[in-house]
Amino acid sequence: MSSSYLFLDKPGNIMEWDLANPFSGYGIFIDTSLVYKFVKYYSFTGYDHHEALFLTDRESKLLDDLFSKAYEEYHRNNFSQDVLVSYAMLILAYTRTFYERQFESRSIIYNKVVADFHRQLDQYFGTGNNSSQFPTVAHFAGKANLSVNYFGDLIKHFTGQSPIEHIHQHIIQIAKKELLETKLSINEIAYGLGFEYPTYFTRFFRQKTGFSPTSFRKQ
Repeated sequence: MSSSYLFLDKPGNIMEWDLANPFSGYGIFIDTSLVYKFVKYYSFTGYDHHEALFLTDRESKLLDDLFSKAYEEYHRNNFSQDVLVSYAMLILAYTRTFYERQFESRSIIYNKVVADFHRQLDQYFGTGNNSSQFPTVAHFAGKANLSVNYFGDLIKHFTGQSPIEHIHQHIIQIAKKELLETKLSINEIAYGLGFEYPTYFTRFFRQKTGFSPTSFRKQ
């Protein structure tokens, strides 16, 4: 592993640096209108906690070469915007593969994030918690001190499912248990699971199971 890093920030964020020592490198700022058709394929463009990509020597040299060529093109008279956008998209494409590599190389650290997520999900509706809000991915990402997109990529990489899928499955399991093992009304179960209206809960439950809560309880 080299001592080089890549930082990304999503559009609209205020960028602020507080550094003890100076550093050298390249920065590229891209107008979203130039790349909006493509960035939807790169979830890391939504990272907003300055999650660092730790580069290997090979990765560092490769990106440094692309940045320097883009910089050289930009300082040409009558530079080509298409060429600059192409360099930017190539940097993004490589960045995606490098993040995937980072997830694997830091698996010990990230597996703990996954384990903590499941533990916190269990505790969210645990005894005495009495949460009245539907759990969000942002809530658990904040617990891990990660941006929503980075957290989502990490969880899906190691589990094959997105955080929201895990949350929905967990809520369905709790709902099934309460429908079968308690005398709570449908409304009480809905409010206890954080649904604003019982009708939302009924629609959600039917979508996930194929049954209404009442039909499931009767079975």
